[in-house]
Amino acid sequence: MDKITTQASLLAACPLCFPTVFRFPSPFAREPHPIARAAAERLMAELPRTPREGKMFGVLVAEDRAGRTTTLHAFSGMLNGSWHADGFVPPAFDARARDAVWPAGERELAALSASLAALDLSEHAALAALDRRHATEVEELRARNRANRASRHLARSSATTNDLHSLDQASRADGAAKRTLVERHAAEREPLARAVAEVEAQRRTIEVTRSERSRFYLHALFDTYQLPSARGEIASLRALFAPDEPPGGAGDCAAPKLLAHAYRSALRPIALAEFWWGPPPATGGRHHAAFYPACRGKCGPILAHMLDGLDAEPAPAFERAVDPSAPAVVLEDRWLVIVDKPVGLLSVPGKSQRDSVQTRLVARYGEAHLVHRLDLDASGLLLVAKDRETHAALQRLFACHEIDKRYVAWLDGQAAADAGVVELALRVDLDDRPRQIYDPVYGKSALTEWRVVERRGGRTRVELFPRTGRAHQLRVHAAHPLGIGAPIVGDPLYGREDQRLLLHAEGLSFVHPHTNQRVVAEREAPF
Repeated sequence: MDKITTQASLLAACPLCFPTVFRFPSPFAREPHPIARAAAERLMAELPRTPREGKMFGVLVAEDRAGRTTTLHAFSGMLNGSWHADGFVPPAFDARARDAVWPAGERELAALSASLAALDLSEHAALAALDRRHATEVEELRARNRANRASRHLARSSATTNDLHSLDQASRADGAAKRTLVERHAAEREPLARAVAEVEAQRRTIEVTRSERSRFYLHALFDTYQLPSARGEIASLRALFAPDEPPGGAGDCAAPKLLAHAYRSALRPIALAEFWWGPPPATGGRHHAAFYPACRGKCGPILAHMLDGLDAEPAPAFERAVDPSAPAVVLEDRWLVIVDKPVGLLSVPGKSQRDSVQTRLVARYGEAHLVHRLDLDASGLLLVAKDRETHAALQRLFACHEIDKRYVAWLDGQAAADAGVVELALRVDLDDRPRQIYDPVYGKSALTEWRVVERRGGRTRVELFPRTGRAHQLRVHAAHPLGIGAPIVGDPLYGREDQRLLLHAEGLSFVHPHTNQRVVAEREAPF
């Protein structure tokens, strides 16, 4: 699918998007350059309309030494179970080096897994059954002994000397019965416990060996990725992520594949775009035919190296100019303040940006403790305590779900129902922070109630009532196909970028921890 054209034909198709002096657009920009977008749309026209699975694809417009323009195509990971497909660039790893390592590694790891599966665990089941029987026998004996003790206690009040001797003998007999039972249980259990311990030792030995060999082969696979930079310098995948291990799938995204092939083919990159094609992944956050920036987790260190030496635009910082007088006070007393956070102002300081609601309120009041947070791109009501005691009391209210929050948002699409409840467990996408993904196994529970208030022009206005406070909860619950099924307008992570994220915290109510009076705050959405 390499398409060779001339700069003249490219200029004719897009005269305003190919200036004489051209800097390579950042692959982390939220919107692709028009040249790359046009190339991506041509690829979309050639892809299957209804693929069985979703996949990230990428295009790179590049120029050869003669000034001719070519378009390279790539897919992330594997396509239909293969690393190679006609019309797409090869993977970024050295195939011969991989073939020299991985087939033997697969066989060895499969053999170790088979050895684990072949371990005879019948003694485990037998020991568990024996322990259950022993526990039942012990409880039955305890019940008999309790009844015997109660009977002897009643008899002692009117017993003769001979009777007391008999009662003492009966008590000793109960003790002897207990000792006999314990000894019998130990004798029955010992051979089975020894057999189980031997199997467990074998299992631990195999698991340790498999873990060590898996790490060895994983490092060998990482070393087959020798990634070039624009300067011609080569770096291994492990070196780019050191001292940490590279995340799973690093080096297999479309962007590294495209740049590696371009450099090895003596091509100068001009513009790149990546898009999702097909059904969304189970974790959510991807939509058919939508463009996405390169992920910073897996691709950040790789692309920083590969773009070194290329005249490229820096990665966007996603900062907005914010009124220095913000945030505006909505309600205030001696213990707390409720403010209206504007779009573009962090709730708390970040790693590279100290300006935030918290730092501004600390400068204003001397002390400020945020009880909850809003996303950088969201606006609306924030509850802030002026002292630690009030902060702790308000956090207890949040923990007990006694603070009601109401958000309003415009969704980019039609909600299928008029109201509902979304319950999707969420966790951070470790390869693409700060995105959150649906994970029913390892995610934290998240619940949102919602209802439609207006439908207009292909969009849906909804009220959202979060009953938990997970990061990006409303944004993921809106966009995910198992949720409302329509992303919030202007959401660059889970939908499409627009002028702003149309999400606003409009209402907040709770019982004041000091006055016991109901506090109700409102700030109408600016959209």
